[in-house]
Amino acid sequence: MHRILTIFALSSGAVPAGIAVVRVSGPACADVVLTLAGFMPEPRKASLADLRHPSSGALLDRGLVLWFPGPASFTGEDCAEFQVHGGRAVVAALLDGLGSMDGLRHAEAGEFSRRAFLNGKLDLTELEGLADLIASETEAQRAQAVALANGAFRQRLEQWRHQIAGLRALVEADFDFSDEGDVIDSVAEQVWPRCKSLAEEMQDLLAGANRGEIVRSGFQVVLAGRPNSGKSSLLNALAKRDVAIVSPEAGTTRDVLEVWLDIYGFKVCIADTAGLTDSAEPVEREGMRRARERARRADLVVWLAEDGSAPGAGEIENGSELLVLHSKDDSGQHGELGVSVLTDAGLDGILAALRQRLADFRGSGEEALVSRARQRGHLEAACATLMSAAVGDAPNEVRAEFLRSAGDEIGKLTGSIGVEELLGRIFAEFCIGK
Repeated sequence: MHRILTIFALSSGAVPAGIAVVRVSGPACADVVLTLAGFMPEPRKASLADLRHPSSGALLDRGLVLWFPGPASFTGEDCAEFQVHGGRAVVAALLDGLGSMDGLRHAEAGEFSRRAFLNGKLDLTELEGLADLIASETEAQRAQAVALANGAFRQRLEQWRHQIAGLRALVEADFDFSDEGDVIDSVAEQVWPRCKSLAEEMQDLLAGANRGEIVRSGFQVVLAGRPNSGKSSLLNALAKRDVAIVSPEAGTTRDVLEVWLDIYGFKVCIADTAGLTDSAEPVEREGMRRARERARRADLVVWLAEDGSAPGAGEIENGSELLVLHSKDDSGQHGELGVSVLTDAGLDGILAALRQRLADFRGSGEEALVSRARQRGHLEAACATLMSAAVGDAPNEVRAEFLRSAGDEIGKLTGSIGVEELLGRIFAEFCIGK
């Protein structure tokens, strides 16, 4: 039988630091606390203790010990935390002492969270929210990740899966026990309208999926235009530092240069691209190809032209918004449609335009629960099969299979069905101590 080892790791980040937190989880956790501290503290209450090395008995440090008996812990197992001074030598000695004990080993990346998932403490959407929370850089990312990590999406999915299971039971009862007097003769009035209603609820949530993915991965802004239209100067002005080389010589920018900014609490990528011209020079042509490809995938393209003219046919292909500005408008004659890096005129207008667009992506919070392509894919599949069950003319046996498939897609979303391959990729996003 496979032996479950107790794991430990530094959870508080790089040392040196004021305080270091070492986390332990597993069946030998109580022995670890007794060995190092010499007593068992009250559950979930911090206790001051002299921590001693398990082998030599040497004093390692005086710190706080917290004891979390399972299943009322993060992982669902017995857990403990040791809060010590954050010097390198202190942490190294504590980790060495833990490693010397039988049945203990260093935790792998995300292993505490993985055990929480396997023990039913968190579902897959909550784990993804937790990973997003650890990686969050802006207020919008934090707010969205907190909603996911706290189970807001999980609750909605569990409700849907429970309702789908109930509808499927009615359908199967209809064709399995149709000769019984206490079983309804037809499920048409009860089941199929409800299937359609559930599918529409999912469609409403999917309508905000793009918002959630953009908040998580960043809003993409591309600066585009012809050579010497002021793109690189504008990038530097927005970044408030020299990111791109600025020169009066045409074709200075030949690749995509990007800078990530926190704008009004949102993660925004500003990308400078090669000027679009009729050049036959191979390197310039490749730069223009990349510029057009980046513009095609952008959430907003800011087109700069000294005369304020819009891009011509075939210059860029953009499936999203286009903002056309008069560049080098040093006299300010074009008002809100002009921009000048010499006078800073128009910079506030660009930021205001961004703020207006970004506000649309914040939504009410609920719309942003779908934050990953994986989540959107399973939800789209569940929605499609529910709609097939609701409006199709297939036999009830086939429509019941549609309901089963929809329930399975929800199960894949939460992690209750077939996710072993996915787990490695998700937990790789976590640090060692999480």
